[in-house]
Amino acid sequence: MNVVAEVIGELCKAILPINEEYFLGNSDSKIAVCTLSSIDLLKNFANSEILKDISIAGRLLSENKGIDSIVEYVYKNQKPMTIIVCGKEVWGHKSGHSLLQLSKNGIDKNKRIIGSSSPDPFLTVSASKVRYFQNNVKLVNLINEINYEEVLKKVFF
Repeated sequence: MNVVAEVIGELCKAILPINEEYFLGNSDSKIAVCTLSSIDLLKNFANSEILKDISIAGRLLSENKGIDSIVEYVYKNQKPMTIIVCGKEVWGHKSGHSLLQLSKNGIDKNKRIIGSSSPDPFLTVSASKVRYFQNNVKLVNLINEINYEEVLKKVFF
């Protein structure tokens, strides 16, 4: 990540603090939910019975550190997974788009997500972990769907 982006990121954290929340559910579940920047949607999952049917529900705010965390979680969990990518796309970062591109295209020799239009789509995870992610995770693209009931209808029923 470049220095300017890091400074801007730290400034944003100070001015507009964003809770980076996630909620753990059923550790045996092979379904995860990523609500991108939609905190209200995340709270709907966290406060519902559906949490017992999913392994984790969380947000994805950045196209680099956030995606690194998802890849690490999947690799550590060592189960094939389905990740529901829903909620409002992160303005400026396009983290949902980058996650989809990672799944489809992987990373180049500089660890840049191939095909990403995000400003800083460079990961720190290893290429082998990215390959594991690509081979074992199915993404369901519901980007910009912010209605909790609609997400449930499209995925769980």
